[in-house]
Amino acid sequence: MNSLESLGGAEFPPHMQPYTAQSTHSGQRGHTAPTQPLRTAYLNTAFAGLGPAKSAAALRQAADAWTVADQSAYEPAVTAARASFARIASVPADRVAVGSAVSMHVGLIASALPPGSEVLVAQGDFSSLVNPFAVRRDVKLRIVPLESVAEEVREDTALVAVSEVQSADGRIADLTAIREAAARHGARTLIDATQSAGWRQMNAAQYDYVAVGAFKWLLCPRGVSFLTVSESSAEELLPVFAGWSAGEDPWLSTYGPVTKLAESARRFDIAPPYLPYLAAEQSLALIEETGVERIGAHNRALARRFRAGLEALGHESVPTGDSPIVAVPGLGEAAAQLARAGVLASSRAGNLRFSFHLYNSAADVDHALNVLETYAKETGSKEKLHRRLGRGSNSLRP
Repeated sequence: MNSLESLGGAEFPPHMQPYTAQSTHSGQRGHTAPTQPLRTAYLNTAFAGLGPAKSAAALRQAADAWTVADQSAYEPAVTAARASFARIASVPADRVAVGSAVSMHVGLIASALPPGSEVLVAQGDFSSLVNPFAVRRDVKLRIVPLESVAEEVREDTALVAVSEVQSADGRIADLTAIREAAARHGARTLIDATQSAGWRQMNAAQYDYVAVGAFKWLLCPRGVSFLTVSESSAEELLPVFAGWSAGEDPWLSTYGPVTKLAESARRFDIAPPYLPYLAAEQSLALIEETGVERIGAHNRALARRFRAGLEALGHESVPTGDSPIVAVPGLGEAAAQLARAGVLASSRAGNLRFSFHLYNSAADVDHALNVLETYAKETGSKEKLHRRLGRGSNSLRP
């Protein structure tokens, strides 16, 4: 299969699928008009992933079961999702805790830091990773440029917390250098892989903690998140959110203090909302079946095609290495107009941010470039008109 065709198959049927009209764009100027009705080019996975058909079906079935109090599928779905994520993250399932949001996992880690601890983060990183430390007034939060994180680790750094891929613009952190610097100085590492898990190979065992919000590149509903916890760091982490389900035997842990917490990372579980996990089981299975390596190659190829087209149109994108997130500085205000033309992207930190995933194709790339070219022509004409009107009005002044 051509790597620039959608990998979504039947899970993303035409009514859900991005724009599929014919286009001749190949990174050069000159495009043909669409030959069939406009469909949406969804280039916004960095905001939220599209739900696969089988995941949506699982949710509908769960809603029906809920009306008759049938909860028999709940715990098996959480177990299956935990195991699937563990394989994607290259760790044993007993090192994975589940939850509903990255900020809660980070809050757990922040709560365990001794007073006076220094936490090193990247400038402009996502708030869910940064703010749980910022609200600890007895913790020193030091913010440095992303490119300087590794060299800024020092002897009194207790924790380095950084996103593998930046949400605002797709830049990729040098995790090897960060991990090695942290090891030299005895610092723990916390990696937010929300914007990388699902398209970038992961070995979470190399870090103390890896947190992932699964509603983006892993195609799960909101309300599904994971935290990997190394054995050594687990000894320092207090399970302050542990409820009955974090007990070694949950059904013997329903009343009073939990006498024996789970030996595994399940003791760090934050009670999962079951319905999203029923869909997550299916979504994660799709990621595994398709293959993270294959998905990553597909996504990066689309992004390269898009960057080449941007360059042909005279636009520069933020240098990101080989990320499927492409950010165009200064065009953030164009997101609404692009949406009206059938291209869904995001405005982030002044950038117009596009993100390409397994359900996207070359047709989506070309449609987005066509729309951007039209936008540039329209805004350029308006600017020229405004300048002419301005000169005319000046000439009428006494």
